[in-house]
Amino acid sequence: MVSSEQLRDLLADTGAVVRESVRLSELTTLRVGGPALVAECGGTEALVATVTALDAAGVRVLLLAGGSNLLIDDAGFDGVVVRVGNTGVELGADSVLAEAGANWDEVVATTVSAGFGGLECLSGIPGSAGATPVQNVGAYGVEVASLLRRVRLLDRKTGAVRWVEPAELGFGYRTSVLKHRDDAVVLAVEFALDPTGASAPLRYGELAKVLGAGEGETRPAADVRAEVLRLRAGKGMVLDATDHDTWSAGSFFTNPVVPADRLPQVLAAITTHLGDDVKVPTYPAPDGTKLSAGWLIERAGFAKGFPDADAAARLSTKHTLALTNRGAATAADIVALARTVRAGVEERFGVTLEPEPVTVGLVL
Repeated sequence: MVSSEQLRDLLADTGAVVRESVRLSELTTLRVGGPALVAECGGTEALVATVTALDAAGVRVLLLAGGSNLLIDDAGFDGVVVRVGNTGVELGADSVLAEAGANWDEVVATTVSAGFGGLECLSGIPGSAGATPVQNVGAYGVEVASLLRRVRLLDRKTGAVRWVEPAELGFGYRTSVLKHRDDAVVLAVEFALDPTGASAPLRYGELAKVLGAGEGETRPAADVRAEVLRLRAGKGMVLDATDHDTWSAGSFFTNPVVPADRLPQVLAAITTHLGDDVKVPTYPAPDGTKLSAGWLIERAGFAKGFPDADAAARLSTKHTLALTNRGAATAADIVALARTVRAGVEERFGVTLEPEPVTVGLVL
């Protein structure tokens, strides 16, 4: 076990600012998580040097930027939390380059304000730019993979820093090869933009309708961003310290993709519990048929605000896909609620929901 004094000595020349006994609940949007030693890295050089030094010393590392997709144990983290704080954003003629620690919505706002289109449907999503390719962030019919030009990575095994093309990242629905491995650190991302200011083609029905657009049509990026922010705010999906419905990790479960050979069984279970006339929302997916996790949760008996107004952890009062901290919840409270919801959906419909947040020190 390396002492805090030894860690300070180890990191003395890396450019990191070391803080001890930081409550990780202060650094995550779910606002849960115990204490840890935190190394704040305000630039890319400090980030690379800090991770490299800790790896060489065999110290466990947890990378943390916006903290919007993390569920951390109440015991904290036994190692060093490296805070990704490089925040530069640079616009090109038809692209934007953002360092990993840049606030994602501020990146989107910068591009739209400068007259570019492309990222507007991803407005209001909390977290950092560096996290977006890790889980192939998506919303309102647009995914990061469709706009990404390249990602700058630190290879923790070799110490090499290089730009990586999207084809190397194995993108899938809310995933990439980066999501379930820790041997690479995202340092920066570059996205293609439309210099005309037109939005990405509108493929999400609710959004297209409010904009008076047909599927596949475009609208001015600024108009689309405004509507996306309005729609997300109505669902408690835009961070607001005064609204406990936003004390969450966003959508806690991914929409399940059911293989073709299992779909009849799942649909039969839905019919058995909900009746022959029920209309099941389905969407084509490369590996089967995508179902709506929120729809399944609600029809399994978990209403908005479940379990009750006095619970420390509840489903959002605005939609059933977010698990929320009502002000005093612990990580254990969030885990218990997640397990209850997942078990209920599986028991009723035979579908196992997969959590979207990365868990640290606990198992769902």
